[in-house]
Amino acid sequence: MPSLTLRFSFSGFPCSRCCSTPTPKLSSFTSFQTEVNFRSIMDRLTSAARLMIVSDLDHTMVDHHDPENLSLLRFNALWEANYRENSLLVFSTGRSPTLYKELRKEKPMLTPDITIMSVGTEITYGNSMEPDDGWEAFLNDKWDRKIVTEETSKFPELTLQSETEQRPHKVSFYVQKDKAQDITGTLSKRLEERGLDVKIIYSGGMDLDILPQGAGKGQALAYLLKKLKSEGKLPNNTLACGDSGNDAELFSIPDVYGVMVANAQEELLQWRAANAKDSPKVIHATERCAAGIIQAIGHFNLGPNTSPRDVTDMSDCKMENFVPAYEVVKFYLFFEKWRRGEIENSDLHLSNLKAVCRPSGTFVHPSGVEKYLEDCINTLRTCHGDKQGKQFRIWVDLVLPTQVGSDSWLVSFKKWELCGEERQCCITTVLLSSKNVTVADGLTWTHVHQTWLQGAAASDSATWFF
Repeated sequence: MPSLTLRFSFSGFPCSRCCSTPTPKLSSFTSFQTEVNFRSIMDRLTSAARLMIVSDLDHTMVDHHDPENLSLLRFNALWEANYRENSLLVFSTGRSPTLYKELRKEKPMLTPDITIMSVGTEITYGNSMEPDDGWEAFLNDKWDRKIVTEETSKFPELTLQSETEQRPHKVSFYVQKDKAQDITGTLSKRLEERGLDVKIIYSGGMDLDILPQGAGKGQALAYLLKKLKSEGKLPNNTLACGDSGNDAELFSIPDVYGVMVANAQEELLQWRAANAKDSPKVIHATERCAAGIIQAIGHFNLGPNTSPRDVTDMSDCKMENFVPAYEVVKFYLFFEKWRRGEIENSDLHLSNLKAVCRPSGTFVHPSGVEKYLEDCINTLRTCHGDKQGKQFRIWVDLVLPTQVGSDSWLVSFKKWELCGEERQCCITTVLLSSKNVTVADGLTWTHVHQTWLQGAAASDSATWFF
């Protein structure tokens, strides 16, 4: 087992707009787009982020042994209802951009604000994933990919991973567990003799990644924290989440809470025993994957930790203020349960739904057809339980409310439906009003407008409700 002892040098990071390390030649358009994406994230936050979650994906946020993706969907509902508007979601994965995008097509994942990929060698912003050119420049110091390739070719025990996993600042192999430690020590010495300063990370019982010494998930997180601090928006709390050896660095960053999910691998638990056994800021959860992340939010008192998916009767939820995002999540959870037949087919449920819709309220179907909201609710009876026994799920992503009047909010989001292998999505805008209602009544839906997300339209528009 190779050592996971870590070396950090946080002071050497470039600042958010300048870099002491020579900057590689990048097009001004690329740099401009990066800044635009970062600025849009910063502008959304009126103050420091309430919470920043930095989570690994495979076997941490995403449970590959959960075919229903329930723990992931539970986290999704919690995040969109309570955190999206004033917090930051960061995915930190060993996957390359290619494999990361494949995972997003396979699983009901949210859109992160920031993505750290390729074991901390790539940082991108927003849905368009614009790269952070300052981070790329920083990693060029004492790194030569050609030399790494030359030296590793001398080890027949190393099997090169797929081409998609070979990145500008990462060279990746498979290696047998019993040979990893000896190879790591010998290879590290040879690369040092050739003038390189590298970091070799062994994880998952088989993956061996060679990176610049300044790279890694922990260093990438430290860089982001410094960048956010320079903007005056250092998160109030940061929670790091992981399951394997390449996540160990995350738990060494000062003032960061950490959760190792219940299914964490032996290599990470051994690192914890040696480095963070008595740390009150790092816990080993008793819940798997995303459920363990939710557990950690509660353990450290970082904010609400009850997912709307875990509330059996949404009408019993006691809110102190109007929360538009929560209303949206609640509405679509009801719709999912209705179609799955998990809610009784009763007039009471439909009456309660009508009560939160303005009688003259309208719904614009993504096909362009306009209907009254009440008429849409009347048609719900025809689809009660039509997805019973099927893998049917609904989730919302990027729920962002904007107050447009003293008693009204415009809420934009992506509404996703999964049925078996088919996924559809529409971009949705909802106008909600608090006029003449109490917090207990809930906000009134006055207008819903949907358009198909490009490439994600339903094959049969007639089966699409709300």
